[in-house]
Amino acid sequence: MKKIVFGLLTAVLICTFSGCGSKTTENPENDNIPVATETPVATPTPTPETTPSDKAFLPTEEFVRPIGRTMQAKDTLWLVHSGTGMEFTFTGTRATIKLKPDSSFMTRNNQARVAIYVNGERVVDDMVDKMEKVYTVCESDTPKEYIVRVVKLSEAPYSTFGISSVEATCIGDIKPTGQKDTLIEFVGDSITCGYGVDDLDSSHHFSTTTEDATKTYAYKTAEKLGADYSLVSFSGYGIISGYSGDGKKQAEQLVPDYYSKMGNSGGTYLGNFIAQETDWDFTKRQPDVIVINLGTNDASYVKNDAAKKQEFTAEYVNFLKQIREKNPDAVIFATLGIMGADLYSCVEDAVEQYVKETADSKVHAMKFDAQSMADGIAADWHPSEKTHEKAAEKLAKKIKEVMGW
Repeated sequence: MKKIVFGLLTAVLICTFSGCGSKTTENPENDNIPVATETPVATPTPTPETTPSDKAFLPTEEFVRPIGRTMQAKDTLWLVHSGTGMEFTFTGTRATIKLKPDSSFMTRNNQARVAIYVNGERVVDDMVDKMEKVYTVCESDTPKEYIVRVVKLSEAPYSTFGISSVEATCIGDIKPTGQKDTLIEFVGDSITCGYGVDDLDSSHHFSTTTEDATKTYAYKTAEKLGADYSLVSFSGYGIISGYSGDGKKQAEQLVPDYYSKMGNSGGTYLGNFIAQETDWDFTKRQPDVIVINLGTNDASYVKNDAAKKQEFTAEYVNFLKQIREKNPDAVIFATLGIMGADLYSCVEDAVEQYVKETADSKVHAMKFDAQSMADGIAADWHPSEKTHEKAAEKLAKKIKEVMGW
């Protein structure tokens, strides 16, 4: 025991007078006894990656920027509405994206249509018709900078799909692209969805294979204004009635019923959520501008009936109130006319009544020019891309005028 104590005392004395490698400061109580202090240890600087390596990423907001009303469920980013998607950038040599559809692809003919862009060029245009679709979207021998965007071209009611993973051979991680200063939300029907825009035969009917949201007035307007966009649109839907071939009200096809939801789709999601039963989170990002383009389908039911026109006008006012409640600061544009302006006077009346009742001056009406045979007519008499382009020019000009841009 004495040997142990002596050894300890010896070690203490040696350490005290030698400093054991530490700096010393004076002891104010006894100048003859130095006080040991810790030597700061430098934190090593991480060595930046210079060589691409294989990595896998979940499509979360840490790595990708969602576009439109998307839903994260069980590590999958689900794309519901037309035009929804994601975008990311990276430096590397290769990127692979994995998609999976909801269950409707097995029982319905109209699967979801997807486009994938690399540095602005469409490199994939396909139907999501298998349990898993894997796309190698870019590949190079030496590292390059890439911007990759995935866009759902077809609409919500028929089929949706999810992005389950992104794999990249990259330097560092993939990163979400930045948001643009302005967000425009478009609320509409088949015109906003891009129904038949890739089929210039008016005798043909609906198919998701000929829908393309990127060729619509909505997408084009956002591009002209340098804005982000979100589409909430369903073919055949209206304010008081969906499209009516027999004059009967189609009350189950109303946009106001689904505006506050993720959407409306017949598919059973592999992510265990149902669009029409899932509330949309309006706190995610508030749109600066909202464009409503509804009334074309209602016209097939309303026709020239005065009582039905009054009903349409009243419900349009209520829809404006619903939109304003969810988006307190947005400037709203109520539009109609590309496929007929039968109810445009009712739209104007609704805006006038709403403004008078609420003193909300940030709501405006605008009439689109009707489509022309000379510009081509798409499936089921829907507008061609040329017509959409003209509509986008007029709408962008109106928005600039009102917003003072």
